[in-house]
Amino acid sequence: MTHSVQAAPENPSLVVRDLKVHFGGGKAVFSRDRPVVHAVDGVSFSVPGGRTFGIVGESGSGKTTTALAIMRLVPITAGSVTLNGEEISAYEGRELRQSRRNYQIVFQDPYSSLDPRKRAAQIVREPLDLMNIGNPRERDERVSELFTQVGLRPEQKALFPHQFSGGQRQRLGLARALSTRPGLIVCDEPVSALDVAIQAQILNLMARLQADLGLTYLFISHDLGVVQHICDEVAVMYLGQIVEQADRVALFSEPKHPYTKALLAAVPSVHATERDRRNRVRLAGDPPSPINLPKGCRFASRCPMAEERCRQSSPPLEDRGGGHKVACFLA
Repeated sequence: MTHSVQAAPENPSLVVRDLKVHFGGGKAVFSRDRPVVHAVDGVSFSVPGGRTFGIVGESGSGKTTTALAIMRLVPITAGSVTLNGEEISAYEGRELRQSRRNYQIVFQDPYSSLDPRKRAAQIVREPLDLMNIGNPRERDERVSELFTQVGLRPEQKALFPHQFSGGQRQRLGLARALSTRPGLIVCDEPVSALDVAIQAQILNLMARLQADLGLTYLFISHDLGVVQHICDEVAVMYLGQIVEQADRVALFSEPKHPYTKALLAAVPSVHATERDRRNRVRLAGDPPSPINLPKGCRFASRCPMAEERCRQSSPPLEDRGGGHKVACFLA
């Protein structure tokens, strides 16, 4: 079976600079200051066109908030987001609505993100209608083309979301995201709600679509196995900041930050030796509160290697060679 190659309008490059998303603040009742939650606190990275950039971390690390801020679905406190040389973080109103055709999102739960009252064809066609792309006949043709691209049958266009399996619903979500021919697709845990066998099918489909259409992916996940399978470069987030960033091979074969080592050690492996188990980095306690952040390294209270300087000052994210960046004095 051959796939028609259809290049994206431009090969986009995503550049995120010092992105901050803080919630709360200001005055509350009785003139008390409301606490500020530092959900994302100075995140910077760039993604070359046609590549996949992964962000991993435990719950509360800020990875999903980073994705939502890039999509302009939560307010940005500071910093900039640039796509294809256009600063989309500066757009408002009509300009923002028009720019949305260039970047789309696939959500975690393929059931709750689809309107249960609409038929599959309506769901996929909706972005075309909202953005007034093409005439009615062209929109219908585009829907048929998308169903073929994501591996759904023509007769399934008349079905409702509840009549699809989980994997088919995520194919439907992908078709909807692709409808406006975006260059960038943000994937927020797109396979975490699926069985392992179905996960592999969806990841292979995403890889094929990327090759055919020149797509750029920002891939958010807590599943390191999935990230290792699909991503070219990976950033590890902890409490609103990137603590390590490297290409996929370097990050998984030579992790440098103690938090990354602990994350990788927590993944069950049939190949782990007794020595591996004994030398495992184990995490103790919970992350600090994003309201009352510590003075120094945010990981110091849980790090088995932490020294006094770690508690006093925050280590910068620095390149330690070959593009492998780490925020750790002891790496």
